[in-house]
Amino acid sequence: MGLNMKLVSGVLPVSAHRLIVLGALLAATFAGLGDEPPSRQDILKKVTPPPKHPRLFWTARDEAGVREKMNADPQLAAIGEAVRITAEAMLPSSPVVYRKTGRRLLGRSQEALNRIMHLGFAFRLTGDQRYADRALAEMKAMADMPDWNPSHFLDTAEMTLALAVGYDWLFDQLTPELRQASRTAIEQKGLAPYLESETRRGWEHGRNNWNQVCHAGMVAGALALLEDHPDQAAEVVHRALAGLPYALKAYVPDGIYPEGPGYWNYGTSFNVMLLSMLESVFGTDFGLSRSPGFLQTGEFMLNIIGPTRRTFNFSDCGSGTGFSPAMMWFAARTERPELLWFENELLEQKLASIRSSHGRQSGGRYFPLVLLWAKAGMKPRQPAARNWLGQGQNPLAVFRSSWTDRDAVFLAIKAGTPAASHAHLDIGSFVLDANGVRWSVDLGAQDYNTLEQRGIRLWDFQPGSDRWTLFRYHNRGHSTLLIDDADQVVTNTAPITAFSADPENAYAVVDLSAIYAGQVARASRRFTLQPDRRVVIEDQLTGGAQPVKVRWGMVTPAQLKPDGPSRAWLEKDGKRLRFEIISPARATLESWPANPPPRDYDQPNPGISVVGFTVPLVAGETLSLKVRLSP
Repeated sequence: MGLNMKLVSGVLPVSAHRLIVLGALLAATFAGLGDEPPSRQDILKKVTPPPKHPRLFWTARDEAGVREKMNADPQLAAIGEAVRITAEAMLPSSPVVYRKTGRRLLGRSQEALNRIMHLGFAFRLTGDQRYADRALAEMKAMADMPDWNPSHFLDTAEMTLALAVGYDWLFDQLTPELRQASRTAIEQKGLAPYLESETRRGWEHGRNNWNQVCHAGMVAGALALLEDHPDQAAEVVHRALAGLPYALKAYVPDGIYPEGPGYWNYGTSFNVMLLSMLESVFGTDFGLSRSPGFLQTGEFMLNIIGPTRRTFNFSDCGSGTGFSPAMMWFAARTERPELLWFENELLEQKLASIRSSHGRQSGGRYFPLVLLWAKAGMKPRQPAARNWLGQGQNPLAVFRSSWTDRDAVFLAIKAGTPAASHAHLDIGSFVLDANGVRWSVDLGAQDYNTLEQRGIRLWDFQPGSDRWTLFRYHNRGHSTLLIDDADQVVTNTAPITAFSADPENAYAVVDLSAIYAGQVARASRRFTLQPDRRVVIEDQLTGGAQPVKVRWGMVTPAQLKPDGPSRAWLEKDGKRLRFEIISPARATLESWPANPPPRDYDQPNPGISVVGFTVPLVAGETLSLKVRLSP
């Protein structure tokens, strides 16, 4: 929290910024578990003798606590009823089948986990045998599959977690045959592909969601079979305690998730599930939750939701918002009800959807765990600060004029590097909400499987890769600068070098020089949210050795209605935003359609265009590009 406290007090100069971030990164490197995780022997001692089933996420004692929470809190009671309604809707459905989409089985694994979580939870809370019987049918289908697609290990991890939860929560309901089949499937189709190789899998020490999801699945499988294979369980937990800190480093120093909000919900939710399982079995998470930045990551998700209820969806993420059970965990763990500012509204929407659809629209596969993670009686509280800075691999600055006004101005800015997991060439880009409209948008990702089937090298992040030919992934498809139609420099990083949270003087500066290295000598971008709700964006550019053409662009769903060479109205949904070029005086407004996009494998962008202007920059010239956006 030290970094944010300094920032809120005023302006962060360049030298202080670098020293503070360097100090936080060094501290994170040496904090946490120490040089080595607990030994396998020490891990084993903590679970000898093994705790009884259920033990994954909760115990028999915890079940009584959940009932007490539901009796004390009407909202938690409504969640419990929603879980039951969803389980009821699952009863007539056929068990999940083995069917891959391209190279992935992930959709089937996720559906299996969704069903086991709801059916198992409903049975343990109600004792209704129908839910147990339907879950057992699901377990048999999973156990009978030929494999769980270990070539795409996320699929294996989620399926392992699903069968492990069923095995643990419904242990006393299993026939000897199904118990043996489930145990064999977890061992051979889940744990064996992970443990059989002497080499470490790439995700084991990765800094992305794969690390979190796959470790959670493997730990669940090993702990479910603790009585049968205690040494194996100790090995799996030991490797998770050694591997997960690599993913946790992504949150340093103050919680930003470099892969964006959608992958935050995926990776962080599984991270919380892993911590929850460790606590329910061992009584401790072995210090993992104290990793620098992790307990602050709820602030990241809180701050990147705008008044339109859309997120700043940088990287491969969509802009929609949905209720996040993990945010309930963070709010309870940190005693910070402001983290529920949006979540309470999103939860009520989710509950209404479940009721109106009679459970056909579920809350998602993590949803039942809210009853374990939420604190009874905790009500949302308005956050104190309107403006926020987060550092790390992909720094963000976020400004808003109000937390309560649905027509408020919301400005979110991205710095960082295209080399981050799932990243785009979007450095210096921004989204803008005002008067209930998102005026500047991030188009998000394309369907992975469709691109892979076309032979696109989507996961090659090297300069010149196919990934950077995609319109939505290139800087030409983001609200940032495009210089000579060239790529941003993939391997470089842009820091936020100055920031003021003062509502009377709110601004952030991004140093873009390294991102446009070889194209210009220097580049910086300053964003200001003025007290009158107007946004000013000013770029300072210094030409390099060769003349270049600079395009200033904003990706928008609005229609451009010029009323002069350098000013226009943007119009959408009966609302208007004034767009003015302040400098250079010679610039003239232009608009470039984003639909149809340049290549046949690009996803269509109906109704989207890029508005802005182009100007020449001669060698050695210093030029200011200044735009004012007024709701």
